[in-house]
Amino acid sequence: MPDTSSSPHLFADVLARVHAACRALAADAKWPEGIDFARVVVEPPRDASHGDMATNAAMVLAKEAKAKPRDLAEQIAERLRSDPLIAKVDVAGPGFINLTLQPVAWAEALRTVLREGADYGRVRGGSKVNVEYVSANPTGPMHVGHCRGAVFGDALASLLQFSGYDVTREYYINDAGAQVDVLARSAFLRYREALGEDIGAIPEGLYPGDYLKPVGQALAKEHGDKLLSKSEAEWLPTVRAKAIAMMMDEIKDDLAALNIRHDVFFSERSLIETGNNKVAETIDFLRAKGDIYEGRLPPPKGAPVEDWEDREQLLFKATAYGDDVDRPLIKSDNSYTYFASDIAYHKNKFDRGFAEMIDVWGADHGGYIKRMQAAVKATTSGKGSLDVKIVQLVKLLRNGEPVKMSKRSGDFVTLREVVDEVGQDAVRFMMLYRKNDAVLDFDLAKVMEQSRDNPVFYVQYGHARGHSIFRNARAEVFPDLPEDAEKRIAWLSESAVERLSDPVELDLLKRLAIYPRMLEAAAAAHEPHRIAFYLYDLASEFHALWTKGRDLPYLRFIINNDADLTKARLAMVQGVVSVLASGLAILGVHAPDEMR
Repeated sequence: MPDTSSSPHLFADVLARVHAACRALAADAKWPEGIDFARVVVEPPRDASHGDMATNAAMVLAKEAKAKPRDLAEQIAERLRSDPLIAKVDVAGPGFINLTLQPVAWAEALRTVLREGADYGRVRGGSKVNVEYVSANPTGPMHVGHCRGAVFGDALASLLQFSGYDVTREYYINDAGAQVDVLARSAFLRYREALGEDIGAIPEGLYPGDYLKPVGQALAKEHGDKLLSKSEAEWLPTVRAKAIAMMMDEIKDDLAALNIRHDVFFSERSLIETGNNKVAETIDFLRAKGDIYEGRLPPPKGAPVEDWEDREQLLFKATAYGDDVDRPLIKSDNSYTYFASDIAYHKNKFDRGFAEMIDVWGADHGGYIKRMQAAVKATTSGKGSLDVKIVQLVKLLRNGEPVKMSKRSGDFVTLREVVDEVGQDAVRFMMLYRKNDAVLDFDLAKVMEQSRDNPVFYVQYGHARGHSIFRNARAEVFPDLPEDAEKRIAWLSESAVERLSDPVELDLLKRLAIYPRMLEAAAAAHEPHRIAFYLYDLASEFHALWTKGRDLPYLRFIINNDADLTKARLAMVQGVVSVLASGLAILGVHAPDEMR
């Protein structure tokens, strides 16, 4: 995990004070040595009426302290009451400790936002992590379903990078299975068409979309009619390689339209190359560990299992590592199962230095998680970890009605069509504005609306509104207010932010103070959607404060006869603008200075 001990944000500061109080109590009461205080956390309470922050210290330390959680909470609370930053300490329920901070804490939190700028909430010094996402079969253009996994994986990688991890973004090219042979046969049909042959209707089982026509034309240009005289066994490798290369170029172009780029494109076929068969090596490795045996699997209960065969076969002891049944590695035709290749691939990741791995999979792969995690435990001797994030389906709508399929793809709507219609920002934000394992309704009409009901517009408008306030302040009060962000922040850092004392102002400052803690929790849970939710809440509070200023002049950001208060409020606006820009950048969404 990244080192957050030196983080300057308010929650880290209060956590350090709680840790200090617990350690002092432990020393005085002679608790056992070696207690793990890292389990003690400070978080926003679920109910804001309970205070500004809450800690679980007494709940997690009661056993070592040999005390009832409630009694220990009272002892910790007594020490925290003497802290000058803390205005009030309450013990609730079985032993939760609720903290209310002095108003000055929120002014200091805003100063931290201004001081840290684009680095507010950033952590440095984390471990290596491999995030594998998209990994769509290279058999055609990307569709809207791929889009969600692509955006989720990319935003997760950016979140982890911001949180201090050394992240590698990886794409696993499934170029060794039966589906790429089907691709090659489909492309060969288009090759014959490019040579002038009337191919008629596309046969059942082949890919029907028009996207393979350029592949056929490229093959015709490169080979003329020479491939026609060859047998399938002779032309298939050539056509397959060309089709895969062109499909991967198209996939990369589609991803680039969403500003998604990978560091590594790993070929499945490279695992089974002659003279370098990593799948065979991995099976030998597991055999030497005693994790493979010859056996017969019992018939599956309930629904049929895809890889079950009633025969003696080579099995991986998946049940020894938490799976429900042992898993076959070699099919009856002596080819490797997909699972065997996947084991070798994940062992390869570990061998490349990635003890921490994250895979982003589609909803139809949920049943594959346990076996893959078992394989990672086995091949890394428990030193590696695999977290699989399932991305649910996307229902593409227009004004509530399902969108018809694309003519170009044959049976689905392409990612590029969606991006071209609504734009990169709308696609990226809305793909994250729902938890990854929940089905997403994506309405092409609604994401174009300029209203509060369109979250991406509402958040971007918050950033643009902040810059509009700066422009107005420059025209009305401060002609010397710098346009350059860095100079403006330096100028505003000198303001008397302690004057921000209205409850609605303090609520906004509290929202800004939560940002680093929210990022920390989102990174730990591998849940980038939390950022989208947070940004919408921040923008909502900011817009609400602006609206109140229309009805209550004393709450306006610009007070013509009070330059000091205006400057303090502009500092608050800068804090909002900085955090909105930071969160949007992690999500890969632009932060406009004006809405056009």
